[in-house]
Amino acid sequence: MRDATALSGPECRIAIITAETEAFPDMRHFLLPRFEATLAQSEKQIQSAVDDANIRAILIDLDSMGGDPSNALQLLRDIRQIRQDIALVAITRSNSRSVPLEASKAGADEFFLAPLDFQELQIVLWRAIEKRSLQVEGQRVVEQAENKTSFCGLIGVSEAMQRVYQAIQAVADSNTTVVLRGESGTGKELIAGAIVQLSRRSDKPYVCLNCSAIPENLIESELFGHEKGAFTGADSAKAGLIESAHGGTLFLDEITTLDHSLQSKLLRVLQERTVQRVGSRTSKKIDFRLIAASNDNLEEMVHQGRFREDLYYRINVVPIFIPPLRERPGDLPLLVDHFLRVYCTANNRPLKQLEPDALEIMEDYSWPGNVRELENVIQRLIIMSASPTIRAEHLPQPMLYSSAASQEAILIPEDGVDFDAEMDRIELAYLTAALNRTGGSKSAAAALLRIDPQRMKYLCRKRRLAAAAQG
Repeated sequence: MRDATALSGPECRIAIITAETEAFPDMRHFLLPRFEATLAQSEKQIQSAVDDANIRAILIDLDSMGGDPSNALQLLRDIRQIRQDIALVAITRSNSRSVPLEASKAGADEFFLAPLDFQELQIVLWRAIEKRSLQVEGQRVVEQAENKTSFCGLIGVSEAMQRVYQAIQAVADSNTTVVLRGESGTGKELIAGAIVQLSRRSDKPYVCLNCSAIPENLIESELFGHEKGAFTGADSAKAGLIESAHGGTLFLDEITTLDHSLQSKLLRVLQERTVQRVGSRTSKKIDFRLIAASNDNLEEMVHQGRFREDLYYRINVVPIFIPPLRERPGDLPLLVDHFLRVYCTANNRPLKQLEPDALEIMEDYSWPGNVRELENVIQRLIIMSASPTIRAEHLPQPMLYSSAASQEAILIPEDGVDFDAEMDRIELAYLTAALNRTGGSKSAAAALLRIDPQRMKYLCRKRRLAAAAQG
């Protein structure tokens, strides 16, 4: 693909789709020398123009396809779907207000009413080609950047995330049970998905369950299934999620919320690789891989008797620790850029920019909700702010307060500060620095500090700096 700077000279080729053969020679003449035009009338000629990588733009006469512009508009859509890199210009003699809108929706970059002003057409066409070329090049750069900063949909280049990527690759192709450990919002479900994506079971069932989201009286049936009549409301037999994961992977998020009875049953399933539905007297052999996740301290829960020790050892074969966002230096700007593009596109908004001071405040924030909190903040900023630029004043108040509080904490430690001693130290530091800068000249140092020369001499005597500073 050529970039916009390469668009020069008569080699910038375009195609004109029109049934008015007699008008084409004049159009071709008036578009020279900047554009070399090719006529496309038949279906074969149009297909050839679309397939030609050297064609930089296509002009479509909406009135020359059977009199009904809907056929030409459909052609516009088809061409745009095939070629994102070329400029499309629609031409019509119709004064209908709906035609320009429909042409734009179909993929046209520009719209002209006949008769044409060829001088204006040249300028507009040239700009449209440049703009389209820059957009495609920008998308290519974005995709390259994402390829360098992402791994199976996970975004981050920090050393902490590189360790996670290495762990994913190490365990993905095995059948080993994995437990993902980390704070809420760190992306444990995404990491489970990455493990599945790289595993030999990637084309097999992948069943996810957030154990904390199902009521206690239903979760046993959800996990293990039930037979008809096993309990009130069990009108038919139903396979559980473990059974549904046969041949594939089962992801249990917040596994520590299971009560002791279910922990015991899950342990038996993992040991025997069989599952017994509620109300059934027989067991079924099940082949599945378990990936578990928790934001709790598993060891502490075992110590407190809240999580079975034998189940802990069964699932804690390969633990992967997911770092919180505050421990991922350099990743926040990448995540911000990613979420800005995702949610601006999703909400049909122009891409917003983040001012450096706003980004600095965000980087200083502790992000207790981690990546999930960041995603929610970006989504809110896109929806609630009409400004094309996100400034510090647009950020949530708790974040601004946290930033101010952190600055205050730096200035004034928790145990307080000796104000007079601190001011004394700062005064000495300024005097010494000014004298060093001016080679010991008191008058020059006074000018640098914007104080009276007599006051400078007094301060030097007070600080016993006279011997070191003559002048």
